[in-house]
Amino acid sequence: MVGRLYVVGIGPGSPELRTVAAINAIRESDVVIGYNTYVNLISDLINGKEVIKSRMHEEVMRARLAIEKALNGHVVSLVSGGDPQVYGLASLVLELVSKEGLDLRPTIIPGVTAALAAAARLGAPLNMDFAVINLSNLLVSDEEIMMRIRAAVSGDFVIALYNPISKDVLVKAMNLISMFRGASTPVGIVRNAYRDSEFVLTTNLGSWMRYLEAVDMNTTLIIGNSRTYVYRGFMITPRGYRV
Repeated sequence: MVGRLYVVGIGPGSPELRTVAAINAIRESDVVIGYNTYVNLISDLINGKEVIKSRMHEEVMRARLAIEKALNGHVVSLVSGGDPQVYGLASLVLELVSKEGLDLRPTIIPGVTAALAAAARLGAPLNMDFAVINLSNLLVSDEEIMMRIRAAVSGDFVIALYNPISKDVLVKAMNLISMFRGASTPVGIVRNAYRDSEFVLTTNLGSWMRYLEAVDMNTTLIIGNSRTYVYRGFMITPRGYRV
């Protein structure tokens, strides 16, 4: 008998930002699978369950194992930080199910993604149209990343940058953005949003490089558009209401 597979977004890490649906899915499951860090963030929910942790770059293995367990009758939660559709495993799971023609219908549980968590710490920088761009060049070339950066910045989108694994790629991206936007454009830097050792800083395009060493793979950067401004530390992107 086929079981059930949940692909669960657990949010940025704080228990207060988990959704009820995510909590219920994990509690219902007898098997929980995920990247070490994400599983550790839900340690209070997984007592008595079969827990399978793995390292970074083992995403395909985790997805296949979750599918196999579900097909063998288990209720499985494959956990993802943030939202599983935003650079998570939702699409990988569905690709495997579709390509192999499996009789399994995974349930995707949304979560608070990093851009939203970081933006809330900064104020309200995403209140107009914005673009989310992944700076990791593990699956996408540098050229593709820069093409997307150029399109977003030329369209005057607020830009949220995920996964600045390579500081060379980050610097190249910020230099490209600086060709279109002035040095006073607000920049927010948030590391470990809603987790221990959280770091939140508001700076600008002309000064952001001073904080390069504070950036790691758990950092989200938000670059304002032509309307974004800062008031008492809050990044604000107005929607255009008459106030």
